[in-house]
Amino acid sequence: MAIHQINENVLRVLAPNPSPMTLHGTNTYVVHDDVSIVIDPGPDLTEHLQQLRDALSHLPPLAAILVTHSHRDHSPLATRMGQDMDVPIYAFGPSGLGKSDFMAAMSNLGNLKGGEGVDTGFAPDHSIKDGETLHFGNISVNAIWTPGHLDNHLCFAFRDVLFSGDHVMGWSSSLISPPDGDLTAFMESCRKLLNVNQNVYLPGHGDPVDEGKARVQWLMDHRQDREEQICTQLTHGPANADALARTIYHDVDPTLLVAAARNVLAHLLDLNQ
Repeated sequence: MAIHQINENVLRVLAPNPSPMTLHGTNTYVVHDDVSIVIDPGPDLTEHLQQLRDALSHLPPLAAILVTHSHRDHSPLATRMGQDMDVPIYAFGPSGLGKSDFMAAMSNLGNLKGGEGVDTGFAPDHSIKDGETLHFGNISVNAIWTPGHLDNHLCFAFRDVLFSGDHVMGWSSSLISPPDGDLTAFMESCRKLLNVNQNVYLPGHGDPVDEGKARVQWLMDHRQDREEQICTQLTHGPANADALARTIYHDVDPTLLVAAARNVLAHLLDLNQ
């Protein structure tokens, strides 16, 4: 079902872009009260834009578009939708904004590759600061900067729910691919989320997470376990990220080993910060 009512103020509109990395597709959320806002318009697909238009036709007028981060399954439709419906786009900033000094230095070396799925042309109308509260009619949204999966990643707190983007999902842990992703920042962002009030998370892909803080703690423990596995393997001798991924991720679909190797690289860089 493309359109699903999450609660009395939130609709989820599922984008038709299923894949091993997006599960059933990207979750676009429509928050509505006396006005409406859209969170993560998703990929630039005409079919999805029409689904959003259909959903909004029964709701108060659209006041703004918010984007958690600039990956191509989350941000591209924002530009077309913003222009067509004459509404502003809000995000932390363009791709690359928020990168740590260490990761910027690693990026400048030019040998980390990366860049998978990054919407390099994304440019919001308004940049949001960490901790800033946005007001649209009766809708107030608090922005929480959560770099890690991507350097410009934000979560949005609205009443009793947290729109967690790709930072916290129930079906999978987040891909962290340097230099756009940063495991050190990811862990810091997890610790930050443990202090927010909301415990119901609405992720960028998959179903709602009813015990959000427990999931955050699981993600932190999972990363710690991976680090221990990597360090154990390195006691047997030098190995690169690809070799380590083949050894450690022995139970995953072989088509996902490239992504697994990027996560291992994130761990190796984290160990050197």
